[in-house]
Amino acid sequence: MLSLGQRQACRTRCLGMRSQLHSIAMNKTLLTLGLISGFISFAAHADIYKQVDANGHVTYSNVPIKGAVKLNLDPIGSGAEKSGRGKTATPANFPRVDHETQNQRDDKRKQILQEELSNENKALEDAKKAYAEGESTPEVYRGANGKTFRNLPKYDEKMKQLQEDVTQHEKNVQLLQKELDGLN
Repeated sequence: MLSLGQRQACRTRCLGMRSQLHSIAMNKTLLTLGLISGFISFAAHADIYKQVDANGHVTYSNVPIKGAVKLNLDPIGSGAEKSGRGKTATPANFPRVDHETQNQRDDKRKQILQEELSNENKALEDAKKAYAEGESTPEVYRGANGKTFRNLPKYDEKMKQLQEDVTQHEKNVQLLQKELDGLN
């Protein structure tokens, strides 16, 4: 019969060996998955042929067919496909705006943004005033015996909402200012 210390030492060694075996098994699994994915990606590149029969039916195949045309396709992930980023050329038939008209539009946009910024600054000032007033006005309730008690949960909820209002207006001011700075 093993003593308590011997059993604990044995258990610790067994756990260590289990951990090592698990690590080895995981490494083998990862290696196998890596090899499989390598073979799949290698095998994924194949020549593709397109054949159109007399009735206009189109057939695609990876095996050459009589009368088929080999398609020149870039492999997936080769970077040949468009990324969707960057500027694209304006189509030739796209309507053009003269320089003066565009300047008028830009000026109007700037005017609208400045008005919005002014209104948002006023709303921010009002939100800060409401927060200051809310801070100085505690929420209270009367008990059955007529005593007045502070209602801290209601006060905290009110102050949280007032702070969210201030934060939202501050963010709006920052975003409008950033938009205006981008126009200059």
